[in-house]
Amino acid sequence: MNVDPDLTRLLKRLKLGPLLPTLPERLALARAQQLDYVAFLTLLLADEVQRRDQQALERHLLQAGFEDRVTLDGFDWNSPVQLDRRQLQQVFTLEFLARKEHTVFVGPVGVGKTLLAQCLGSTAVRAGHSVVFIRADALLAELGQARADRSYDKVFRRYLAPDLIILDDFGLRRLTAQQSNDLYELIIERHRHASFCITSNRSVDEWLGLFDDPILGNSALDRLANAAHQIVIEGPSYRAKLAPKHRTVDDQP
Repeated sequence: MNVDPDLTRLLKRLKLGPLLPTLPERLALARAQQLDYVAFLTLLLADEVQRRDQQALERHLLQAGFEDRVTLDGFDWNSPVQLDRRQLQQVFTLEFLARKEHTVFVGPVGVGKTLLAQCLGSTAVRAGHSVVFIRADALLAELGQARADRSYDKVFRRYLAPDLIILDDFGLRRLTAQQSNDLYELIIERHRHASFCITSNRSVDEWLGLFDDPILGNSALDRLANAAHQIVIEGPSYRAKLAPKHRTVDDQP
């Protein structure tokens, strides 16, 4: 079925050109179901709203900076890692975002901390929240570079805006004096205004020793830890289960 050229031109001028590929199908449906004009127009506009919503979701997921596009449905609950599933389910209600609280995933290397953090971030994006995922060392390096090129205020404000910042792999190494100060300022400014999700191989009790200045560390961590849901994950590497299986020479046909 050909679409009238004048209608095509008008739709494109109104930036509704994406309706054109499905318009013949919708016209056929309208005739078959004897839809009136209002119902037909509602159907077309609903298609466009759904398309734009999906585009916006894809854009926000991309802007979040996730390393992997994952959801909690894809988590393998048969893996041998151990965690409090009831506590995890509570965090995934996202009520902690409304209360401006935080979530911390703690456990050894490979147990799925980053995976779960990204699942949480994806859930938040799909619920309409702004999210940034970044490795802790990359964030601190960016703030350090911003000080060097005098763009610190601009960069710092960018990390105040998101509803949720996911700091991945915090605590891999001790912080310098400047990094301690930058992280302190970020925690203080976001406290009670927005949320963090932090993954770490170290328990929260060990974090104080990472700060160059224990006074700054105490002040920052007191605010962070006292408003955080701490989920401890134990067990062998979950990542190893996801790795591709390689056959040995003896397995070759």
